[in-house]
Amino acid sequence: MINRRAVTRHLTKLGLGRRRFIDPVGDSNRKPRKIVARWPGHMVHLDVKKVGRIPDGGGWRIHGRESDQAKAAGRAKAAGAKRGYTYLHSAIDGFSRLSYTEPLSDEKGSTAAAFLARAKVWFATHGITHIHRVVTDNGACYRSADFARIVGHQTRHQRTRPYTPRHNGKVERYQRILAEELLYARDFSSEDARSAAIAVWNIHYNYHRPHSRADGLPPASQLPAGLTNVQPSYS
Repeated sequence: MINRRAVTRHLTKLGLGRRRFIDPVGDSNRKPRKIVARWPGHMVHLDVKKVGRIPDGGGWRIHGRESDQAKAAGRAKAAGAKRGYTYLHSAIDGFSRLSYTEPLSDEKGSTAAAFLARAKVWFATHGITHIHRVVTDNGACYRSADFARIVGHQTRHQRTRPYTPRHNGKVERYQRILAEELLYARDFSSEDARSAAIAVWNIHYNYHRPHSRADGLPPASQLPAGLTNVQPSYS
């Protein structure tokens, strides 16, 4: 019997290493599997989205690219000034789609660990007292000792395959919704104004915004305790 790895190695040398290369019609017989959370807290997906900081008084989205303020920022950048960023750390429960987001100053391991600790407390107030699995990409902050300590021994840390963001698609989709419905849908006069809007939008997303996963109900409706701490929608 020929070893399977030997066959694979020889096929690769011949340029036939992919399944579609040896299929009669060029198809792949590998079917993607869905990552399905079976109960609240079964899987919590984490990710970080980096966005440019908004200068006081507003950026070019308010004043235009040819405005004096935009030109002044461009001159400062050309002179060597570093552009600031805000890092949006997000955690989403894979079953209910209940989500928690904080705008933070960096994406270091200690920052991601502190965020996860606060997210655990936040989820606990919504009835998710134990997170069975944390799903992240292979970012340096998620490989740090600080982050591993907060994950703990009773929670499994699952890292996605490199260069396959679809494996963490729930939080990727949530970040896209956040960008489309808030980050780039409004004009903000400062970074503080946007941070305050994110906190209010999170309430709207969890308690008021219909979600297809919940048959048109908000994510909080999928929790065993139902809607808790309901706050009025933002104005």
